[in-house]
Amino acid sequence: MPEDFYQTLGVDRGASQDDIQKAYRNLARKYHPDLNQNDSKAKEKFQKLQAAFEVLNDPEKRKQYDRFGHAFDSSGAGFPPGGQGGFSWSGAQGGNPFAGFQQSGAEFDLGDILGGMFGMGGKSRKRTQRSTKGEDITREMTVPFNTAILGGKLDFTIRRPDGHSETIRVKIPAGIESGKKIRLRNQGSPGFSGGRPGDLILTVQVAPHPYFERRGNQLHVKVPVTLQEAVLGAKVDVPSPQGTVSLTIPAGSSSETKLRLKGYGIPFPSGKGDLYAELMIQLPKEWSDHDRNLIRQLENTAPKNLRSGLRF
Repeated sequence: MPEDFYQTLGVDRGASQDDIQKAYRNLARKYHPDLNQNDSKAKEKFQKLQAAFEVLNDPEKRKQYDRFGHAFDSSGAGFPPGGQGGFSWSGAQGGNPFAGFQQSGAEFDLGDILGGMFGMGGKSRKRTQRSTKGEDITREMTVPFNTAILGGKLDFTIRRPDGHSETIRVKIPAGIESGKKIRLRNQGSPGFSGGRPGDLILTVQVAPHPYFERRGNQLHVKVPVTLQEAVLGAKVDVPSPQGTVSLTIPAGSSSETKLRLKGYGIPFPSGKGDLYAELMIQLPKEWSDHDRNLIRQLENTAPKNLRSGLRF
């Protein structure tokens, strides 16, 4: 006895068209022959899914199937008894033993039903397989800070539905930010019945940097400097996306002083952002008595009431 199409797709008889399509996509992906090459029963299961989907996804075919079961189609194996299921018999006409067979007042070609069972020459119907685009796959991808700024290529490993892993080389556009998406065409789940594969959609997460921080198209970098460099002034080398740049530290600079390096920030189509260097004075952990005495001598040069404006 043929398997019930609703049971084949795992839906109830009142399922909506969206439920039927969703059930088919999930099961077809599971039993697709290309993904189950070592399973001899997968192809048979997949063909049954296609047959059930073709009927239940077509409102008119589904209506006939709900009324007459598998007998509605010439490939069916059942036939509802006369006088039941909406059929009525009005007698043979013109030598045609089925001429009086009607369905609720509408002519019904009984040869389509009986042809498959008794070889009566009913219209043969070919089941067509509808091509369906494969599902998109979404994943997250962590990109190193400098690669996100300058762009480049990274390898991304994805685990496919059949269990095997595949490494794909991904082009990272310069200046990409966290939350942006990269779409790789035809790298998603395989299509059905000749349909094209889905896409692989990668959501970018930019890894943090120990010294650099992005703020729009501007870059901020923390630059450690010695007490001597801050007091007397100096020139120090600072890395940037455009290479190493010489930064002039004015004499008497305090910690957290910000110095602007124009055009050394994030590259973008209309130009480059700026780089802001924030000075971080680093003091030695160990001091000699001589050094401590020198610091005490500087006490008189310190600003008076340095914390007078500090309030809660």
